[in-house]
Amino acid sequence: MRLFVAAFLLLGPAAASAAANAAANDRARMTPADADPAETWPRWRGPSGQGDVVGSGYVDRWGPEENVRWKVAVPGKGNSSPIVWGDRIFLTTAEAAGAKRSVLAFDRATGERLWTTAAPNANPERAYPKNGHASSTPTTDGERVYAYLGNHGVLALDMDGEIVWHKSFGELNAFHGTASSPLLLGDRLVVVQEQQRSASFIAAFDRRTGDELWRTERDTQVGWSSPAAISVTTDDGEERDEIVVNSQHHVIAYAPDDGRELWRASGTTFEVIPSPVVGHDLLFSTSGRAGPTLAIRPGGDGDVTDSRIVWSAAKGSPFVVAPMLVGDYLYMVNDMASVITVYEAKTGEVLWQERLGERMREGFSAAPVAFDGKIFFTNDNGETFVIKEGPDFELLHVNRIGERTIASPALVGGVWYIRTDGHLWAIGEETG
Repeated sequence: MRLFVAAFLLLGPAAASAAANAAANDRARMTPADADPAETWPRWRGPSGQGDVVGSGYVDRWGPEENVRWKVAVPGKGNSSPIVWGDRIFLTTAEAAGAKRSVLAFDRATGERLWTTAAPNANPERAYPKNGHASSTPTTDGERVYAYLGNHGVLALDMDGEIVWHKSFGELNAFHGTASSPLLLGDRLVVVQEQQRSASFIAAFDRRTGDELWRTERDTQVGWSSPAAISVTTDDGEERDEIVVNSQHHVIAYAPDDGRELWRASGTTFEVIPSPVVGHDLLFSTSGRAGPTLAIRPGGDGDVTDSRIVWSAAKGSPFVVAPMLVGDYLYMVNDMASVITVYEAKTGEVLWQERLGERMREGFSAAPVAFDGKIFFTNDNGETFVIKEGPDFELLHVNRIGERTIASPALVGGVWYIRTDGHLWAIGEETG
């Protein structure tokens, strides 16, 4: 199975060139989405799953009254990110203390809400206040929108908001609630759920019918990391895809066809939220409230703790925020102290550390994005720190949107789409 090749054929020229470079230079790379990354943002962290922005025309400055194309109210509460396909934006929300959960669609040009579809009723699971009941970002293939809604199950909708299929998992015993975002990989929709008092699992469903294709129990209980799909070339020259989950105490890879475990590496902490990123033949895992960072060479077999961890850093990892890999550098913010650390990705050498704004405990949540030699980190207060890419620290400026911001942004067609508490914003050059 070569999803990388299939996706390559569907990408635009610029994206295809970037994909070709990745194939030539890296033995491990994020599996591309089957869409032009300059025109869609179909999942959490975009087409690549790791915050890379394709295209041009994006502003790097904004404020409550600066470069705002529109701003609309979003009912309910949620930390899920917007996704974009065609002329529509989709996100999820929760109302009635989590008893009602819905998928919403908005018009990209105006922000008008086009439809709201609620999932079948279910009792809400217990959730940590900051997490809430709508933290999982939906995904789309352009035919359907897929949303994982905890006790309310998995919902597949057509682009007009009609329910195509629904899959319930019953009542989950999730520690602090659910948050892992679903993954589309070929014809499969992959869901990961960690829980207590019942078996944690990773499962794949037919994206057209909702039929369960396989389910693998996991020996983990706590975690909110979203699965990542990567394409690798093994030491034996085999080309294969892997589904990797950054997990409690382990990073684990599974086979997309049948869910069997391929390899695992030990060294993560008890609470794991950030999803991994890949590049330079390595997969980068971060975990804990200030725990370790691991650089793992994927494509292994069995327990690879002693054989495929290329470098590790003992402390300083983010608790919530996913890392950002840009060129030769790995960027991460320790959200327990508001300190950004930049590593030389291949070696693990620390290049610099600096504080971003005031020190706050659990003060960053949104995943960073990058374009035009700049990396954007947004804290929970809605302050976006614009950092110049490179081996030396340079803070270019700080944008303040004026509202609490937990969700990660989506960037399509020269416009930022940012979800704050209660609103969805379109940020771009003001048109007169």
